[in-house]
Amino acid sequence: MFSVSILKQFSRLSISSKSVTGVNRNIFTSAVALNFKITDQLCAEPMKKKKKMDPAIVKAREERRRKKLEKQIRRLQKNARQLKPIDECEIPLHLLDQMGKRKRPPVQLSAQEVEARAIMQKEWSRYKHSEYIANIAQIDRIMAAQRRALDKLYEQSEDLYNEAVMPDLQLIPYSISGPVATPPIKNYDSPDGEYIDVTKKWDK
Repeated sequence: MFSVSILKQFSRLSISSKSVTGVNRNIFTSAVALNFKITDQLCAEPMKKKKKMDPAIVKAREERRRKKLEKQIRRLQKNARQLKPIDECEIPLHLLDQMGKRKRPPVQLSAQEVEARAIMQKEWSRYKHSEYIANIAQIDRIMAAQRRALDKLYEQSEDLYNEAVMPDLQLIPYSISGPVATPPIKNYDSPDGEYIDVTKKWDK
């Protein structure tokens, strides 16, 4: 039989061990049975000992890894500006083989022909310049006449002036139909297939 003093010492021991370690591994006594009890064992695997590696080997591994990443970055930068090829824009191989036959030799122009073309280019530039100046002057005259007409209308009736300056909303949904630049070809077999609209529509 244990005395009361021994039980108190074991109680203090259990309290101090819990406060120091922070793990519930207390040895305590039961006031009823007066026998020792312990908590469950907390088993753990011992830590593996780290292998000491040569610093040269570690540095070589890091260097190989860095070179591999740099190589991948260079490969991505090299292919970054390459666009995805389009089959319709690719030149067929049989045309590439005939490039020498299809290519025209450069035209040798005489001095008189070069001079005549230069004079013609200058005359065309003068004509287009005069045409541009005439169009600008005509637009200025039309706008000035419109401004004078609106001023006269404002003097006669302010309500009519407000109606005249209001935008015509019926001109916004403008649609026309007429001949196109390239008329459709009958029985044309499109290489890309027919366009079928499969958009889902729901009735309100």
